[in-house]
Amino acid sequence: MTAHLGKSISRIGIVAVSLLALSACTSLTGSGINTARTGDNPAPTVIPEGTDPDDSVLGLREHPRIVAAYGGVYEDRPAEIMVARIVGRLLAAANQPNAKFQITILDTSEVNAFALPGGYIYVTRGILALASDTSELAAVLAHEIAHVTLRHARARTDRTRQTQIVDRVITGIFGGDTSTDATANRTREQLASFSQNQELDADKEGIKFAGKAGYDPQAAARFLGVMSRFAAFSAGAASGNEGFLSSHPSTPARIETAMSTARGMFGQGEAGESDREAYLSAISGLSFGDSPAQGSIVGQRFIHPANKFTFAVPQGYALQTSQSAVVGVAGDGEAVRFDSAQVQPSMSLTDYLKSGWIAGLKADTVVAEEHNGLEMASGLAQTDQWFFRVAVMRLDGEVYRFIFAAKSDSQRFRDGAVATIESFRQTTASDLSQIRQLAIRLVTARAGDTAERLAQQMAPISGGRELFYILNNLYPGDPVAPGQRYKIVAKP
Repeated sequence: MTAHLGKSISRIGIVAVSLLALSACTSLTGSGINTARTGDNPAPTVIPEGTDPDDSVLGLREHPRIVAAYGGVYEDRPAEIMVARIVGRLLAAANQPNAKFQITILDTSEVNAFALPGGYIYVTRGILALASDTSELAAVLAHEIAHVTLRHARARTDRTRQTQIVDRVITGIFGGDTSTDATANRTREQLASFSQNQELDADKEGIKFAGKAGYDPQAAARFLGVMSRFAAFSAGAASGNEGFLSSHPSTPARIETAMSTARGMFGQGEAGESDREAYLSAISGLSFGDSPAQGSIVGQRFIHPANKFTFAVPQGYALQTSQSAVVGVAGDGEAVRFDSAQVQPSMSLTDYLKSGWIAGLKADTVVAEEHNGLEMASGLAQTDQWFFRVAVMRLDGEVYRFIFAAKSDSQRFRDGAVATIESFRQTTASDLSQIRQLAIRLVTARAGDTAERLAQQMAPISGGRELFYILNNLYPGDPVAPGQRYKIVAKP
């Protein structure tokens, strides 16, 4: 990520994704593994049987856009090898031993997995952290392979969706031109959700692939349950972790259907491979949460070490990040969005504010300002339903902007907007020292240990105790097995 914050978010009142930086991806044919490094973009040369040759063109075209939208690829050789080996087995079980799939691990905490035509499969490090064994990850990957072999991925790529915040803020509220708005363009390239029937078909086909490959066929139902718990936890923490959790809803009916499908196909006999210990070894050290390189939230402050800026929002705002923007939502119906814009160096910031990207701008309110040694400009805008305070600033040649929205321009809203704008400044060593790096670590239960005692080893993060139980698919009161390893979130 350079100056731009990247992919967009959902709507005012519901915050969206969190995302990331480009480097390497693993591709394979059957069980053979090779790795493409930065700058390379190999297209699968043998596409899944039954698909059109044009699918490889679609995948080749969309792949760099997906990588850019999600900020890049997460490099972790043990995890890459594990994912590639699982996919190799699944391809053989799906009667696609010669099909070449490119597997990409995206560097985002978002819990997500999806597919593109032509054999492109994506999983996030967020979903790797949530799974607990190879069979659970195999269930996710088999589901996505099924979307490709069932032609769902092409149908989804042929459709587009715009998130409501782009629709509403850029067009409906600001009257902006989305054809020239970089954020809207990236959002337009997102994959639209599959239909409910397509999801159920991919569930069934994926369970078949995973079971035939020798993995525990009940893992799909088990992991759907874990994702359901994590979705509820995320909503309670206002984390906005949508992605797979919203496009693949883990309803009780769907979990029961997955269980009955597995029983119907493979009976009640001996479960397939889970290989929990090998899986945990592969993800040990996996980065957890936001990537500091893409900006970190520390209390009410956002710190971006790469672009060297920071700002703080008032108490009451819950900050969330995506690659494209930082969004803060207050419980009383107020919101702030921070993002970047491409502005010619020769254009003044006051002229940019008046250039037509904001509907309802009151031109006579636009003023040039300077805070913390930085050039800024601010103004007011109003529509039938919203009141806006807008500010833009230049730092190291890049232009950033704040958009504050509220139903009315109260004194408290005004004071909060002004304080946030005036807090924007270059980072200091003290700011950077506040950024926490977290990772998945493993702890071994000893005789007499309890889940509660292990949970106490979690880093001091919001909801850490509950998160421990979800990450390990445990509930309060469940026993832990001496000698068995469990996941915690801690410093690397």
